Amino acid sequence: MPTRRTVVAAAGAAAGLIATGGAAWADPGQPVAMTRHGPVRGYLDRDIKVFKGVRYGADTSTRRFRAAVAPERWTTPADATAYGHASPQRSDEADQSEDCLFLNVWTPALDDGGRRPVMVYVHGGAHANGSGSSPLYDGAALCRRGDVVVVTLNHRLNVFGYNGLGQLLGGAYGPSGSVGNLDLMLALEWVRDSIAAFGGDPANVTVFGQSGGGAKLVTLMAMPSAAGLFHKVITMSGQHVTAMGPQHAELRMRAYLDHLGLTPERAGELATLPAGRLVEALEMADPIEKGGIYFWSVMDHDTLPRHPFVPDAPRESAHIPMIIGNTHDEARAFTAGDERNFSLTWDTVAAKLAPEFVVDLNAQYVVDWYRRMFPEMSPVDVFFAAATCGRSRPGHLIQAQERARIGDRTWMYQLDFGSPVEPRLGAYHSFDIALAFDNCHQPTSKTGTGLEAREVARKMSETFIAFARTGDPNNAAIPAWAPYDLERRPTMVFDVDTRSVDDPRADERRLFQVAPFLKQGT
Repeated sequence: MPTRRTVVAAAGAAAGLIATGGAAWADPGQPVAMTRHGPVRGYLDRDIKVFKGVRYGADTSTRRFRAAVAPERWTTPADATAYGHASPQRSDEADQSEDCLFLNVWTPALDDGGRRPVMVYVHGGAHANGSGSSPLYDGAALCRRGDVVVVTLNHRLNVFGYNGLGQLLGGAYGPSGSVGNLDLMLALEWVRDSIAAFGGDPANVTVFGQSGGGAKLVTLMAMPSAAGLFHKVITMSGQHVTAMGPQHAELRMRAYLDHLGLTPERAGELATLPAGRLVEALEMADPIEKGGIYFWSVMDHDTLPRHPFVPDAPRESAHIPMIIGNTHDEARAFTAGDERNFSLTWDTVAAKLAPEFVVDLNAQYVVDWYRRMFPEMSPVDVFFAAATCGRSRPGHLIQAQERARIGDRTWMYQLDFGSPVEPRLGAYHSFDIALAFDNCHQPTSKTGTGLEAREVARKMSETFIAFARTGDPNNAAIPAWAPYDLERRPTMVFDVDTRSVDDPRADERRLFQVAPFLKQGT
């Protein structure tokens, strides 16, 4: 791969050739593509052309908490061989900066009129952490398998992307509860205007995302200003039903200001404080819920005029085909790290289970119900099963049900195949990422590269590609998959023996649906 120094030198040598088009820079090992803002120079990953760190928005440090703007145009090829900065955050994510509006593209060919399906991935990490730079999101394998164009991206997170300043200051800060989502829209506008130069079809864009990424996508489905920027949606454990209400957003903002020693009247000073101080303050306790303070999309009656799936599925998105997915053992990602959870008894399991629920049910009642219904289960089995069904599954079911009520363009899946590398984790939250990207070989994958893992990856990635191409996930790699309906509830269970199952875990669904589900802190 070329270094930044060699690419910049080559770019300087080519500065006078912009008027003659990309052919003037032709170099098989250093492909150049023209974006809406200027040319970029990438590199080859064998047969795939890769462009990393492509700027789609201007530095947000001078527009903190406000809608981002497009960058100034450039004329000489910009280096696109390394990932761009990630949003400031509390995690150990490398290379953090407020100048974080960058995306990455993998493509089989450039500007060839191929009109390939475009698959734009939004990373997880709640609304607080992460970036589009994980090895699990590398798009080369999907490109090779399906002749598609893959895009990943970074955007503003936590208080930088979602907060309650709109309720306190209004004006230019009115949309502050959604500027992270507005970043996503700016990236999708870039895709609309530039992706044809990368061999993609701007009229066939699928957005997909896991966890917080999927949650942001269902939020975009309820934002009128996002209409037309994407044509299909896949959510992977993105179970948002509600956004943060405006009163709770203001309450959190006031508590955050107080933690920083600022009064609400001085809220405007947040725009000029060092970014590091804002990140450090995220360590404070949330004033409403357990754990650290958490900012995410705000239902402000304007930029986001309604909750994503309350009171129903947004009808303005009913025409958009959608896949809704979850994993069989979601909650193990959050609970398997506590060794005590593997030695629970019938006397201790309820007390450990209760804090995991996001629906208000009596934990002892739930434990007793599992003992009656599934006498073969141990206390440990009950803990992990009930934690998933009482924490991570309800939102997915609500989304599928509400979508089914307004049409037949929704398909639901459940991943049952569990990690051969970490058997205790099973099919945990985020385990479907490597499989969907066909990235079992990546160093951070816990799928291993055995025959079974590679076969499940083939089925999942082929299915995602088929959906991106046509809006229907059916393909030769899987059995027939019917859209979700309220009578049969057909669900594709991805496993070594991939199969369509009507209403999997039906009894558990009915148990937990007697209590209402809202996202924590709504």
